[in-house]
Amino acid sequence: MRETASVKSADSDIVKIVQLTDLHIFDDPNGTLLGVVTADSFQAVLNEISAMTGDNEPDLILVTGDISQDYSEGSYRRFASMMRQVEKPMFWLPGNHDDGPLMYRIFPDLGLSIARQIFCNNWQIVMLNTQVYSNPCGYLPADQFEFLTQCLESHRDMNTLICIHHNTFRVNSAWLDQHYLKNADELTGVLHHYPNVRCVLCGHVHQVTDVVHDHIRYISSPATSIQFLPDSDSFGLDSAEPGWRELTLHRDGSFETTVKRLHSGLYVPDYASLGY
Repeated sequence: MRETASVKSADSDIVKIVQLTDLHIFDDPNGTLLGVVTADSFQAVLNEISAMTGDNEPDLILVTGDISQDYSEGSYRRFASMMRQVEKPMFWLPGNHDDGPLMYRIFPDLGLSIARQIFCNNWQIVMLNTQVYSNPCGYLPADQFEFLTQCLESHRDMNTLICIHHNTFRVNSAWLDQHYLKNADELTGVLHHYPNVRCVLCGHVHQVTDVVHDHIRYISSPATSIQFLPDSDSFGLDSAEPGWRELTLHRDGSFETTVKRLHSGLYVPDYASLGY
């Protein structure tokens, strides 16, 4: 398994990234999640990304889990086919709705990188697997901490962005908060010792959160599918459109980030849904 990759940015002083997360696509192209045809909403987001030119054009794409909703090989083949439209380096990690072992097995044959450490300018991006197979909660096992520590110790001079699927901090929604990263304290304890870590980026919660702990921003992003209602103890869906996150990483370790959304009004979920 080739765990590292290097990406050349258009500007040697900045790295421009698009984060996509929580696609929940199916083997069936018409598969729906709570009333939304997720392949269609993902395609609409990809159309927006593909249209970015000039200073807005990303150097690379990060996909932070829940690519599939049905764990099927067909859904991953569909994802790989759709991603070819963007023509940018793409790196990914599994979410709780994914079949991680299947992804690592078939993605190389589909032309998708399985690198977990990406270098661009003076930044490294570390992709960690928080999946607990067939369980919605997240957990970082010992081998992931070993990999993370190796990356951080070997490159103390590089700014670091860490990507995981599950949220490190609770989001004030009781039904969601039971499924966060179970050993989050262990992660924050490790990262406390590395001032070059700038951001931990995740998906999973289908909403935007931004928390600063120690010197690090912990950020979650909207899904390309359905959005969860913020600050809701019971399951609820938000009316916000499918979206994505854009980041601009600077050589000095600072970064800016913004959330973008579709404005079509075409992807309206079934608000009467009680869960999924």
